[in-house]
Amino acid sequence: MQTPPAQPQPAKPPATKKPQAPEPPKTAAPPAASGEAAAVLALVNKERAAAGCSAVTINAKLTKAAQDHSQDMASHGNMSHTGSDGSDPGQRITRAGYTWSTYGENVAYGYSTPEKVMEGWMNSPGHRQNILNCSFKEIGIGLAQPNHYWTQAFGTAR
Repeated sequence: MQTPPAQPQPAKPPATKKPQAPEPPKTAAPPAASGEAAAVLALVNKERAAAGCSAVTINAKLTKAAQDHSQDMASHGNMSHTGSDGSDPGQRITRAGYTWSTYGENVAYGYSTPEKVMEGWMNSPGHRQNILNCSFKEIGIGLAQPNHYWTQAFGTAR
């Protein structure tokens, strides 16, 4: 017997800190998303464009934080914004080397396609708020098996 996909849990409101000195300009091109992450990125940016927000770009450090959290959730069979080590999203993003001024996280499990997980997130007010938060400039997307554990890590660098 197969159980229906779990509904995404409400996202915590993004934490915000006052920006400090700006980071130096980036010289390398941003990393490219591929596969299911690329599909989620395209769907996120389609929703953001419809809401009048600029597109988010993939960030390798946010991707590491998102992928590590998805893998942690899959390994422990537990969907949560709290990691198995007690970490919160800000701690995980910082640990991945991302220097943030603001961040947000969406998690979900049981959705087998990018389209289904995005539909679930867009039908959840807290997750929708993160996706349509125009202050976010970058994203990392993680997916781990078994059971399709998804994480979106949103951020704006200092």
